[in-house]
Amino acid sequence: MATGRATVLVEPNRLETWDVPIVEPERGGALVRIVLGGVCGSDVHITNGQAGVMPFPIILGHEGIGRIEKLGGFDTDYAGVPVKPGDLVYWSPIAACHRCHSCNVLDETPCENSRFFEDASKPNWGSYADFAWLPNGLAFFKLPDGADPLAIAALGCALPTVLRGFDRCGPVRLGETVVVQGAGPVGLSAVLVARQAGARDVIVIDGVDSKLEVARSLGATATVSLSDSPEERRRQIYDIAGPSGPSLVVEAAGFLPAFPEGVDLTGIHGRYVILGLWGAIGTQPISPRDMTTKNITIAGATFPKPKHYHGAMHLAAQLQDKVPLAALVTHRYAIEDADKALEAVHQGKVIKAVIDPELSPASKGREHG
Repeated sequence: MATGRATVLVEPNRLETWDVPIVEPERGGALVRIVLGGVCGSDVHITNGQAGVMPFPIILGHEGIGRIEKLGGFDTDYAGVPVKPGDLVYWSPIAACHRCHSCNVLDETPCENSRFFEDASKPNWGSYADFAWLPNGLAFFKLPDGADPLAIAALGCALPTVLRGFDRCGPVRLGETVVVQGAGPVGLSAVLVARQAGARDVIVIDGVDSKLEVARSLGATATVSLSDSPEERRRQIYDIAGPSGPSLVVEAAGFLPAFPEGVDLTGIHGRYVILGLWGAIGTQPISPRDMTTKNITIAGATFPKPKHYHGAMHLAAQLQDKVPLAALVTHRYAIEDADKALEAVHQGKVIKAVIDPELSPASKGREHG
C-alpha cells in the first residue's frame, strides 16, 4: 500500500515522522494532497501539554488547504459547488455527527460526538502530512477561482474563530471603537474583520513592534505597546475612545493576565469577547462589581462552524488583492521540521508559519519570498 509522511505527536513534546497508509475516501468524504498545513498557536499548546491530555498518537495540524485526489461518491463540496480531482479545497477540521442535540436542535459546534483527532494509525485529517483523509461529515469547500492559497492559509483557523466570535457575541457595529489584545493570527483576524465592518477605531496591544506594523497594514488605526504599564496602556486607549471607553474588546492574546486587563479596559455598556484563551488553562482574579457597574457583557467563543470556514475563505479571497494577506505567511517548514515550526511560533518569531510538504528538511524554516 502506498504511504505518505505525517508528523505524529506520540506524547507531549515528542514528535515523530511516520509513513502512514494512503486510504481510499469513504462515501461523502475525500482524499486530498496537502498543499499547505497551517501552524496554529493551539498546536503549540497541544504539543507541550498545556491544552490537556490528547488521544495519542495523533497527526498534528487542523488548518489545511489541499488538492483533491479522489472523491467519495459525490461531485460537490459541502456548499453544493461542483468539485473534481485537481480542485483546491479548504476544510473545517471538526467531524460532526449530524445526529445529536447540538447538531440539530442547538445548531452549535462542537457536538456531543465530534471527532477532533483520530489515532495516527487510522485514516486521518491532520494537515502536517502529505495527504489528508476527510471523512463524511467533515465539511470541505472549493476555493473560489483565482484565490491564492497563501491568502487563505494566512489567517488559518483564526479568521473562522473571529467570525464565530462575532456571530455568537454580536457583530462589530459601524463607528464603534474596538480594542484587540494581541497581534497574532486571531488578533490580526479581529483587526481585519473590525475594519472591514466599519469600526471607527481599531486599537491593538502587543509587545512585538513588527506584529503591530502588520496590524496597521490590516487596518489598525492605533497601536499600544506591552512595554508600557497597564495604567499607561489604559490611558492611551481611553484618550482615543473617550471617557466611556471602548465598546468592544477582543481577547486574542492567549495569555491569562490579559483577561483582567480586558475586563478593566471594556467601556460602559461594552462587550468583551474571549477568543485566545483556549489553550491557557488557569484562573485570574477579576472584580464582579466592574461587570455590573459598567453593565458589560463577557462572552467566549471557540470551535467555528463550517459556515465560518466558508465565510473566512471567501472573505480572504475577496480581500487578497487589497490587503497583504499572503505576505503574512512568513515561514514554510518541511513535514520533518514540524518541531522547528512549533518552536518558532512559540517564540513569536513568525507572523504565520505553514507546513509545506514539497520542502525538504532544512535547519530552519524558509522565509516566504
